[in-house]
Amino acid sequence: MNQILPIRARPLAGSSSLWSSSLWSSMLWPATLVLLALALSGCVHKRIRPGAAPTGAHYTIGNAYFAAGEWHYPRTFDAYDRTGLATIIPPGHEAATTDGEAFHQSGLMAQSPVLPLPSLVRVTNLTNGRTLVLRVNDRGPPIPGRIIAVSRKAATLLGFPRSGVVEIRVKLRVRRSTALQTALGAGPRPIAAPVASVQAAALPPPPGAAGVAGTTGLISPTSAAPTTAPRSPDAPLSGAVTVEPPDPGPLYVEIAGFGSVNDAQSLRARLAGLPGNVVPQPREGRTLYAVKLGPYRSVATADAALRQVLARGIPDPEIIVH
Repeated sequence: MNQILPIRARPLAGSSSLWSSSLWSSMLWPATLVLLALALSGCVHKRIRPGAAPTGAHYTIGNAYFAAGEWHYPRTFDAYDRTGLATIIPPGHEAATTDGEAFHQSGLMAQSPVLPLPSLVRVTNLTNGRTLVLRVNDRGPPIPGRIIAVSRKAATLLGFPRSGVVEIRVKLRVRRSTALQTALGAGPRPIAAPVASVQAAALPPPPGAAGVAGTTGLISPTSAAPTTAPRSPDAPLSGAVTVEPPDPGPLYVEIAGFGSVNDAQSLRARLAGLPGNVVPQPREGRTLYAVKLGPYRSVATADAALRQVLARGIPDPEIIVH
């Protein structure tokens, strides 16, 4: 806010101080009021920061970006199945998501630092097994060591703890995501056929989610063809919650993607003082290596280890559940 300084009037030569004071008061009050109005208008202008208005969903990937000490590389994925930590989207979000949709905390939506927008993901709370399909349409969260942030409605349905941070599994629904992205202008990509079935069981809705029905049945690639018409790729999500066996585990900080065991061991040497080792990771017919630090039995200790890795100038650490 602009500061308004007091203006001191000096009496005119040869005039009484009373006349001088009255004259200057009549001259200065209008000017002071104008300056005050301008100053207040400047304050209001600085405080109001309207967000971008929603323009409708459009396919978005975006460039690599740096946030909260980490680089993120958005890209397409033939498969995405990861564990880690989730959080809740905080208050104060702008009116629009990164891909142009209207944002609201009552929607079944989520943020991802890397997935194409929009994407559909199957999110599982590993501590209680609750599973829900969400629409990823925003970038975030801007917190190191978090792979997804969800709306408050999604957090309620998934049974997040009061802390808002929970062990999570995020799996991309490749077919539906690709159909949705193609409808919004993305080029076609080959899709691998599913090779495993998923068991689902009925689940009563958690507190605060009355009226949300669970689903039952076996989802299998060999099931009979549905008798109803296929859903539109942009059809609203059902909000149905299913349940799987809970699968919580200790937390690790992982730096992955080394093609040489020597490179991985060299990085491990830079992290002296932190518990961990080098582990092989077979992928697509070849073996990569990762530095795996831990185990850590709490989010706080895993976060502290992650901060130490970042402070030593080592990029791309992730917190995983194993």
